Amino acid sequence: MAEQDLINPVTRYPRPPFKKQSQSWPGLAGSMEPRPDHGETSYNGSGRLAGRKALVTGGDSGMGRAAAIAYAREGADVAINYLPNEEPDAQEVIALIKKEGRTGLSLPGDLRDEVFCKNLVEQALWGLGGLDIIVCNAARQQSRESILDVSSEDFDATMKTNVYAPFWIIKAALPHLKPGSCIIGTTSEQAYDPSPELYDYAQTKAATMNYVKSLAKQLGPKGIRVNGVAPGPIWTPLQVSGGASMEKLEKFGGLTPLGRPGQPAELASIYVQLAAADASFATGQVYGAAGGSGQP
Repeated sequence: MAEQDLINPVTRYPRPPFKKQSQSWPGLAGSMEPRPDHGETSYNGSGRLAGRKALVTGGDSGMGRAAAIAYAREGADVAINYLPNEEPDAQEVIALIKKEGRTGLSLPGDLRDEVFCKNLVEQALWGLGGLDIIVCNAARQQSRESILDVSSEDFDATMKTNVYAPFWIIKAALPHLKPGSCIIGTTSEQAYDPSPELYDYAQTKAATMNYVKSLAKQLGPKGIRVNGVAPGPIWTPLQVSGGASMEKLEKFGGLTPLGRPGQPAELASIYVQLAAADASFATGQVYGAAGGSGQP
């Protein structure tokens, strides 16, 4: 086996200052400068998820995209959900999944709708011939300086996307999950150390951490594992589509000990590990990746 060169994590990826840039919600990774790395050219699989069947929400960009690409390269068939106006990003992901000889299923739609969430699970089950990995990753994040700036419509949209949707999806999928299946939620360092301008978003990430731990206890006896991933500052469309102020965007990730934000590709292996059978004793866990800051 060829030796691998050591990679300095401090200089591996772009560092602030970043160019000021803004997109309308939910934003496209393909229009960001610099483009995020989701492992498109760097992730190499080794058959760890051969024959598995995964549904990934928010699979068009960010950590969801990184997970979907990695899953396909590890041998899984993958269905991704995203909003219809994220189609350009989503089609890039589907093409990468199919390039691996795996089934890639695109299932656009709005997770704030309970009926859609139920139909999403049914479509994934039918299109993949089953499900055994559920990744609830899609999220809405909008920066507001004051609670007075958060409208009821804003609050409702964030709660439905980040809290209600996983509830609806997991509830619909559970009767079809066999022992050995797994559920993975994307929480955040915001669950432990919330930013003042992310009042509503931070609450939803704390809720995600909680449902991971609660469901793990509930579903453990059934042989279904439930875990979470807690990223720190990661370079995704969330940041350029209202999730961060222009001032914060320019300096994004600069306060971490590594001095830069993370890239989605740097979390791909965590999503793989939590889904793989050799992690069979890991349930109710939250794996962090925050560049030296954040908790856990």
